[in-house]
Amino acid sequence: MDLNFTAQDDAFRAEVRGFLTETLPDALADKVRRMQPLAKDDYIFWHAKLNARGWLAPDWPKRFGGAEWNAVERHIFEEECALAHAPRVVPFGLAMLGPVLQKFGSEAQQDHWLPRILDGRDWWCQGYSEPGAGSDLAALKTRAVRDGDHYVVTGQKTWTTLGQHANMIFCLVRTDPGAKKQEGISFLLIDMESPGVEVRPITLIDGSAEVNEVWFTDVRVPVENLVGKENEGWTYAKYLLTHERTNIAGVGFSRAGLETVKRIARRAQSRGRPLLENPHFAARVAQVEIDLMAMATTNLRIVSQAAAGQAPGVGSSLLKIKGTQIRQEITDLARRAVGPHAMPFASEALEGSNAPLPDPLDAGAVAGSYFNNRKLSIFGGSNEIQREIYAKHLMRDA
Repeated sequence: MDLNFTAQDDAFRAEVRGFLTETLPDALADKVRRMQPLAKDDYIFWHAKLNARGWLAPDWPKRFGGAEWNAVERHIFEEECALAHAPRVVPFGLAMLGPVLQKFGSEAQQDHWLPRILDGRDWWCQGYSEPGAGSDLAALKTRAVRDGDHYVVTGQKTWTTLGQHANMIFCLVRTDPGAKKQEGISFLLIDMESPGVEVRPITLIDGSAEVNEVWFTDVRVPVENLVGKENEGWTYAKYLLTHERTNIAGVGFSRAGLETVKRIARRAQSRGRPLLENPHFAARVAQVEIDLMAMATTNLRIVSQAAAGQAPGVGSSLLKIKGTQIRQEITDLARRAVGPHAMPFASEALEGSNAPLPDPLDAGAVAGSYFNNRKLSIFGGSNEIQREIYAKHLMRDA
């Protein structure tokens, strides 16, 4: 799947491939391909390697330590990393908080926090969703009361991805309970090691604890950790979400997933022939490939807006919808290609089995990937909400 790249683009792709070959350990790439849980040290290792090469923050301006790549360079890099099974860079500091601080943060905040994101001194997580405030995020109830030169924060956040590893969390908090929902919210940076912060794991269907609850009980946060102005956090939150939704689309990961589907389907048999030659299955694969090519073009356009300093805008909602649909369809195709071997979801159920599999690694990964990716159309703003956002945009411009 190529998009008419230039000779300069091809040279950059070769440079990226060379870097991945030299730098990405086979054991780590195999761990990613198997869909095995990554340890904190795995993420930290890859973060440091990219930072040393100057490729950790593709979208950031060079004055903040970023690579300042154009949209095509970012597309190529993400695609090659996905195909090489490199770990996904944890996005919360780099792709979410970073752009917010660069646009709305004070100079002191930029000077302090941005270098710490790059060198890995801070691991950030996201404190947005709450029980009863998921898609309706403005219904959040976590409170921050001003007390001298501190805010006192009390409340609960949920679905906090990788919060067990984080030492910092950026939070939406209610600072004016009497204002309209969106008008009384502020954006705070909170040290997870502060007294009164408690992280409780949420056990998922596969037994892992990727997400967490975070509880705040009278947590004192310095006023200088307020980003922008008090009660204007909703503006910053929306800006962050457009970057998050663009990131969720995951064009590179869909490309890698589609290659895996084809690889399995060439080995799997259907009526004595490779499954990839089955007309019904081949038609589904072809449709996904067409959709992915179209989405890649849309992604380039939206990423170009971000590279030009603009918020990705309402187009990020469309990208999030289509991107998650494609990724879910790919995992469903992989599950169907593996067939009954996808049934044992628990990884331990596969151990010691003598059943002939198309590839034991694929079978173990496919089931977990299929179930885990059910969440894609929900988090980051459910696809139903994204359709509403886009519909309102169309009606307003009609």
